[in-house]
Amino acid sequence: MSDTIVIIPTYNERENIEPIIRATFSQEKKFHILVVDDNSPDGTAAIVRKLQEEYEGQLFLEERAGKNGLGTAYIHGFKWVLLKKYDFVIEMDADFSHDPNDLVKLYNSCKKEGADVSIGSRYSIGVNIVNWPMDRVLLSYFASKYVRFITGIPIHDTTAGFVCWKRKVIETINLDKVKFVGYAFQIEMKYKAWKHKFKINEVSVIFTDRTKGESKMSGSIFFEAFLGVIKMRLTGLPK
Repeated sequence: MSDTIVIIPTYNERENIEPIIRATFSQEKKFHILVVDDNSPDGTAAIVRKLQEEYEGQLFLEERAGKNGLGTAYIHGFKWVLLKKYDFVIEMDADFSHDPNDLVKLYNSCKKEGADVSIGSRYSIGVNIVNWPMDRVLLSYFASKYVRFITGIPIHDTTAGFVCWKRKVIETINLDKVKFVGYAFQIEMKYKAWKHKFKINEVSVIFTDRTKGESKMSGSIFFEAFLGVIKMRLTGLPK
C-alpha cells in the first residue's frame, strides 16, 4: 500500500501513457496511479487495462463517457481518491511535461516540510521551461503575474498543473462548487486552498514541452482563465 496516488488525466495519450506509468512506478518512493481517461478514441484506456495486469493493486483506471475538460477529470479523480485511504494526491500530466523524477520532491514538501499544498513551479526561481516558443512562455508567465496581481494570491505559478495535495485540503474544498474546467481550474483550486489558509509551498521544477502527441491547449481555455480570475476577485467563489 502507498500513502500517495498520482492522478493522470488522459485524452489520446497512447504514445505517452505506458512510458509515464513505468517512469512513475520506477521512483524510489512507492506511488499508486489513477488514470482518468475521457473515452480516448486512440485506445489509451486499453493500454492502461493491459498494464493493470502487471501492476495489480497499484494502477487504477476510471473511464468517462466523453471529453469534458481537465478540471472535471481531476474532480472525478479527487472524489475517487476520497473513497480510499490515501494521505496525498498528486496531479501530473501524461506527456512528460512534468518530470516523474520530481514526484518525490513534491511529496517531501508536504510530508516532511509541512506544506498542505506543494506546487511544481516553473517560475519560483527564474523561468524554467524547455521547448516552448517564446510567445507561449511569455503568455504563461504573465498570466501567472496577472492572477497574482488581481487576486493577491502569493504564488508565482498559479496555473501549474503539477501539484501535491494533502488529503485534508481536498476534503475541505467543496468539489461540487468548483466552477472552471480548463487552466482556470488550477487557479481556482489554489485560490480556494489559500482562502482556507492552507500552507502552500512552491518547489522549483523544469517544465518540458511534450515531444509526442498533441497539445490540448486552446484559446478558449485561456479566455476562461482570464474571465475566471476577475470573477474570483470581484465576487469571490464558494470555498
